[in-house]
Amino acid sequence: MTKLTHLDEAGRARMVDVGAKDVTIRTAVAEGFIAMKPETLALIRSGGAPKGDVLAAARIAGIMAAKKTSELIPLCHPLALTKAAVDFTPSETPAGFHIRAEVSVTGQTGVEMEALTAVSVAGLTLYDMLKAVDRGMEISGIRLASKTGGRSGTYEAPKRESGS
Repeated sequence: MTKLTHLDEAGRARMVDVGAKDVTIRTAVAEGFIAMKPETLALIRSGGAPKGDVLAAARIAGIMAAKKTSELIPLCHPLALTKAAVDFTPSETPAGFHIRAEVSVTGQTGVEMEALTAVSVAGLTLYDMLKAVDRGMEISGIRLASKTGGRSGTYEAPKRESGS
């Protein structure tokens, strides 16, 4: 098993010292899915959601969350992100949206947590803005899809079947 780097020799939590790591371009892509009633999907696509353009609000929330990850997740390094993008792809079966976030930095540590946080908060924002019309929405499948850069190199998650 790999040694946990966020624990010191006595088992106490610590922030990892990345000072000796090489500065490289690091990217991460995360993904998730929010399932909803077909009627809710149709409402969003028609622009008729009671709270307005919910996708625009969720996109901004996801980007803001990526930038604030170190304030939300203990021991995460604050990073000067060079890119944070959140996109939504509608799905008819199951009804909902695929959520994708891509985050980049030129630095000494990766941005996996920032991408995962962006997807999570974008999904939560959609839920919040649509709960009046569909309390049964489900956010699922949040995972790291890929990452590049750093000592560990490239990671690609196995492709998922269609759906969530």
